Amino acid sequence: MSRYSTWHDMISIEMAKHGEGWQDVVSSTLSGIDRIHCFDASFGGVEGVPFTVWTTQRVYFATEYDGSEDVASVSRNPDGKPTEHI
Repeated sequence: MSRYSTWHDMISIEMAKHGEGWQDVVSSTLSGIDRIHCFDASFGGVEGVPFTVWTTQRVYFATEYDGSEDVASVSRNPDGKPTEHI
């Protein structure tokens, strides 16, 4: 089963979970094209380019499990909260 998406969409969802948006981005390794490139994020093989996005409060990055791609994030600064398994 295909799950076509873009890094922009998946990062936006993760940002919203933490009350952030693209206006909070301080730096990013994603080019404009790579950010909006549509790819199959479902199981099978990695298609999205690797990236790191830094905001004022978090660091966002690609995750992969058995070829299924997604986005996770961790606090940019020490906050005493443990990081769940990724």
